[in-house]
Amino acid sequence: MRAIRVASAALLGVSALAMTAPAAQAQGDNSGFWATVRPTTVEPGEHVRLRATGCEQSVTVSSGVFDTVTIPRRRTTAWARVDRDARRGAVYEVSFYCGTFWQSVDLTIAGGRSDRPDRPDRPEHPEHGVRAGEGGTLAGLDLKEIGLGAALITAALGTAYHLSRRRTDEDGS
Repeated sequence: MRAIRVASAALLGVSALAMTAPAAQAQGDNSGFWATVRPTTVEPGEHVRLRATGCEQSVTVSSGVFDTVTIPRRRTTAWARVDRDARRGAVYEVSFYCGTFWQSVDLTIAGGRSDRPDRPDRPEHPEHGVRAGEGGTLAGLDLKEIGLGAALITAALGTAYHLSRRRTDEDGS
């Protein structure tokens, strides 16, 4: 009989914890952080347009095929020149960093096997990156929400403990 009470209290605690998770995620940004590189296939030495939207601060863009570029706050685009010695046919990762958020986009250097339309190595990429939510573990950290969640969990566990103790006392055990 005691196992049923303990299981009920544990289930109530887990339920309270599960109910607080949607409230913590509800504040998420609807616009999202999106990044693109245009064109997606270039010749060595050409320029690419770097675009990042949904970031309230400067965006740092890095890749092994061009120097690090910063897109200033309140701007959405910047330009970068691909290194002249970039390996033809290679696919380089271009990483966009907005605080704790990041996205990566592939940039293909023309002249390799991937230029042959009968046998593409990679499919075309969409216009924008993945909407991946808040990002790192500290993104959207709000002490009020954490305090409210902790209070709800404590109240649920306290209620479950109180009810299980009260039933034990009423049974005369």
